[in-house]
Amino acid sequence: MLSPLRRRLLFALPVLLLIAAGAWWATRPKPVAVVLKAIERGLVESTIANTRAGTVEACQRTRLSTISGGRIEVLAVKEGDRVGKGQLLMKLWNDDQQAQTAWVASQVTTAHQRVSEACVVAANAEREADRQSALRIQGFVSGAREDSARSDALARRAGCDAAKADLAQAEARVSLTRVEQGRTVLYAPFAGTIAKIVGEVGEYSTPSPPGVPTPPAIDLIDDSCLYVKAPMDEVDAPRIAAGQAVRISLDALPRRSFPGKVRRVAAYVSAVEKQARTVDIEVAFDDPAAPGKLLVGYSADVEVLLDIREKVIRIPSSALLEGGRVLVAASDGTLEERQVKTGLANWEFTEVLEGLSTGEQVVTSLERAGVKAGAAYSIDSKPATGGR
Repeated sequence: MLSPLRRRLLFALPVLLLIAAGAWWATRPKPVAVVLKAIERGLVESTIANTRAGTVEACQRTRLSTISGGRIEVLAVKEGDRVGKGQLLMKLWNDDQQAQTAWVASQVTTAHQRVSEACVVAANAEREADRQSALRIQGFVSGAREDSARSDALARRAGCDAAKADLAQAEARVSLTRVEQGRTVLYAPFAGTIAKIVGEVGEYSTPSPPGVPTPPAIDLIDDSCLYVKAPMDEVDAPRIAAGQAVRISLDALPRRSFPGKVRRVAAYVSAVEKQARTVDIEVAFDDPAAPGKLLVGYSADVEVLLDIREKVIRIPSSALLEGGRVLVAASDGTLEERQVKTGLANWEFTEVLEGLSTGEQVVTSLERAGVKAGAAYSIDSKPATGGR
């Protein structure tokens, strides 16, 4: 039979165990909520992107101004018009030049008549000289008569040549006046769209003198051929070459991207004040019609594809810790630190060469408090806020 002391101990022991269990339960570490991502196979790309926003540019764009200044007499187009190559765009007042051209043209007509007259006389004199030469051989005229006829023929021929020279000068003056008129008119050098016109009929148009930036009279754009010009960091420039594949995105067309190719890399570095040194690249769309109607000046971003790996083991780049480490969800409910060997990487995914296999789960919410190796975890289905 148990003594009273033993009976009291047997009764108190379960109570003590319950108290100890309750104390442990109350003080145990709470699992940290983490976001997990299952490891899978997929595509990983190595890319570099522009440092500042790029710009949609036209393959042909010219800002036209007349060579000489004057009052605008004719504006044959308006902003937004489509024009053909050689079409008249603008004409300044040049009535004085047209009058000069008409006067010089009349001189050309007179010169033609003088050529006709002088050359006919010269031809007659040459025939007379030949006749006198034949008569001298037959003894009918003296040698002096023959020489006189020959000299007269030479003089008449010289007069014919001088008249032709005068005609050439008159025609040159006509060409000169037409060139002068060309300084007051603008024709489209290529087919395109009128983007902007500076000036109205009756206003004075002034060409830009050297060193003085004056707005052009007409801005003409060939929007049938467009490309993207983007600044790349000088550190990345050696890895870019013409022909490389790119991905183009436009702020005007969100959530879409378009394939393209690098068509040119600038041969010099641009140094913009208070900004990094960059190298401009030019990128063409693989399918120019794919983006639809684009406007010159749209902002654009360019990703140059340096390397592509398909169907490789990959993890979100946000799951990587310094030194190539990740936290893996272990089967015992704790987080296990794992060293991995990585390959290609970008801001979204990183290729894993060694250390992980498909089906395992890695932590992507590394910024949360308490997330560390050995910590107990619970799964949070909500996406992690913030990131690395």
